[in-house]
Amino acid sequence: MTDDILQMRGISKVFPGVRALEDVTLSVRRGEIHAICGENGAGKSTLMKVLSGVYPHGSYDGQIFFDGEECRFGGIRDSEHKGIVIIHQELALCPQLSIAENIFLGNERARRGIIDWNRTNYEATNLLRRVGLDESAVTQVSDIGVGKQQLVEIAKALAKEVKLLILDEPTAALNDEDSAHLLDLLRGLRDQGITCVIISHKLNEIVGIADRISIIRDGRMIETLDLATDEVTEDRIISGMVGRDLEHRFPPHEPNIGSEALRIEDWTVHSPVQHERKVVAGANLVLRRGEIVGLAGLMGAGRTELAMSVFGRSYGHNISGRIFKDGREITLRSVRDAIDNGIAYATEDRKRYGLNLIQDIQRNVSAAALDKLASGGWVNDNEEHKVADSFRRSMNIKAPNVSAITGKLSGGNQQKVVLSKWIFTDPDVLILDEPTRGIDVGAKYEIYTIINRLADEGKAVLVISSELPELLGLCDRIYALSAGRITGEVSRADATQERLMQYMTKGTE
Repeated sequence: MTDDILQMRGISKVFPGVRALEDVTLSVRRGEIHAICGENGAGKSTLMKVLSGVYPHGSYDGQIFFDGEECRFGGIRDSEHKGIVIIHQELALCPQLSIAENIFLGNERARRGIIDWNRTNYEATNLLRRVGLDESAVTQVSDIGVGKQQLVEIAKALAKEVKLLILDEPTAALNDEDSAHLLDLLRGLRDQGITCVIISHKLNEIVGIADRISIIRDGRMIETLDLATDEVTEDRIISGMVGRDLEHRFPPHEPNIGSEALRIEDWTVHSPVQHERKVVAGANLVLRRGEIVGLAGLMGAGRTELAMSVFGRSYGHNISGRIFKDGREITLRSVRDAIDNGIAYATEDRKRYGLNLIQDIQRNVSAAALDKLASGGWVNDNEEHKVADSFRRSMNIKAPNVSAITGKLSGGNQQKVVLSKWIFTDPDVLILDEPTRGIDVGAKYEIYTIINRLADEGKAVLVISSELPELLGLCDRIYALSAGRITGEVSRADATQERLMQYMTKGTE
C-alpha cells in the first residue's frame, strides 16, 4: 500500500454563481514532489486554499486526511500546526522588516513575552544556510531580490517544522538562474523527507522536477501521471489541461510586411540611480508595419529599460539617440507624447503598472485614451461602456460584464484587458513586454492570435520575452540584446535557440 501523507476526497467548492471544484480527489505520497497543472481558473489554487484552511471546513464539501487523520481546518494556523505551509505567488513578506523578523513573524522566539533576538537571529542564520541563502539575518527584505525572497519564504516554512510545502507559481517572477536554484532546493527538501506540492505553468520545469503530476480542468481532476511509469510529455499535459490536442502551440500566420513604422538610432540610456552606468548603449532597431519583431536577452540585458525609455522616457537618465516614426524624426518627452505619436507599451508587470486592480474592466480599458470619450470635459459613460464591452467580446475576456473587478480576473484575462487598453489608443506601434508571463498555454494561444491579428491590421509589434521558444514561434524577426547592446538580428528562417543564446551572451563573460 502506498504511503500517502495527504488524501483529499470528493472536494467540491462553490462560489456565488460558480462551481470552482467538483468532486476532486487528490492523493500525495510522502516525500514526493507532486505537481498540479491546469489552465487559469481550473481550480488549482482553490484546491490548495481548501487544503490550507484559507477556505475553512464547512465552506466546502468533502474530506481531508493528513498523516492518517481527518482534518477540519478552521484557518491557516490550524493547517500550519499540522505541518502544512503554503507559499502564495504574491509573497507575504514585510519589506521593512529584517529577514529574521519575517521568518519568525507570528512564530516569535520569545521568553516571558520578550523576543529573544540572539536566538531569533541565530536560528534564522541556520535556516538561511539550509536554503542556500548567503545573506545576513538582519538584512532588510526590501534590500534583496525576488529570488532571494522566495528562499526566505521557504526558510519561514522550515521554521514551522513543515511536513507538506505548497508552492503556488514559485518561479513565475524568477530568472533562469534563480529558478534553477529554487528547483534544486526543492529536490534537496525532498531528499530530507519534506513533501512538496508545486503549482506551475512552466511545463518544462514540472516535467524536470516532479515525481507525479495531477491535471485539473474546469474544477475536475482529469488524471494523475507518474513520471516513473507513464510516458509523460509536455504535449500530453497540455492535452489534459485544455481538453484537446494543440497540434501547434502557435497559430499559423503569414505576415504581410509593409513600410517602416519605427526606427531607433544610436539609443543610449543611463541608469537613473547610477548615472555613469549605461543600461542601453547605442541600440539600433527597425520595426515595420505588419511585422512581429522579437527582443531576446538575459535578465538584466536592458530589454525593459530600452522599451520604457522609448515610451516617452518613462525610464532612464541622460537619454540620447533619435527616433523616427514613418520616416519622420519625432521627440518623445513624455508618455503622452508617445501615445499621441501612436506608440503603446504594455508593461511586464500588469498588476503593478498595467492595471488598476480595484477598478472594473470598463475603467481600465478607457484609462489611456479618455480624451476619445470626453465631451465638454466629461467622459461619456455610455460610450465608455460600449467601447469596453466591444473589447470584452472581441478579445474574449471571460467576465459576465465590464463591471467585473479586474483584480478578480485570471492572469490571461487581465492581460487581455491590458491589451484592450492599449489597442483602444489606436497605436501604430505596440511594444509588448512579457505578454504571456504567468498565464497558461490555452490563454497564451489566444494572446498569440490577438498579436497576429494586430500585425494583420498593419501595426508594428515588438515582443519582449524571456521564453526563446515563444519568440521563435511568434516573431518574423528577432533582435538579441546583451549588456545593453544589440548584438545580433536574425530572421525567422535563420533563428534557433542556440544562435540566439550566442548573441544573448556576447560580451557578458
